[in-house]
Amino acid sequence: MPLPFLTADRAFDTADDVALPHDDRDRWRRPYRPGPWRVGAAALLLLLASFVLFAAVIIAATQALSSAGTVFAIALVAVAGALRLLRMGVWVSARGLRQVVFLTTRTTPWEQVGVVRTVQQPVRWLGLPRTVQGQALVLTRQGRSAQPAPPLLTSHNADFLGRDQLAFDRAADSVEAWAAEYRRH
Repeated sequence: MPLPFLTADRAFDTADDVALPHDDRDRWRRPYRPGPWRVGAAALLLLLASFVLFAAVIIAATQALSSAGTVFAIALVAVAGALRLLRMGVWVSARGLRQVVFLTTRTTPWEQVGVVRTVQQPVRWLGLPRTVQGQALVLTRQGRSAQPAPPLLTSHNADFLGRDQLAFDRAADSVEAWAAEYRRH
């Protein structure tokens, strides 16, 4: 079963001369690959889910089916959590910019996007309360609420921690290029 949300478009990694390599502008796409921390955490969660599923089978064979159903539901929640963890990140399309976090998704149409830029600031390390100096891609909306939203990407989040700085720069440049193209229209 292909998992399209797990990979970014190959064109973003290979096309240096084209700012916005894409085939279908209306399709939501993440302009970078998920990082090693995000993929590792999802893999561990799926491993835990497999053990819980195995426990559900054993419980179903030895005890009541209602207990096995409860354990099976816990395993399904773990699988859904792992898949949601892999979907997290910034997605772009012709309709706007979408930021997917674990429990919510926020979509901003291009008409409401003011400025998308990279800034040097203290950022959270893997989303934890500890902050370190790093880079963040921030979005400022147009209109009455011109206050900046939480950072879209940081150089120390689960997608870019442990990767070279070039990966963050390339992802930030891609999102900025999408914003620059669609704010003109």
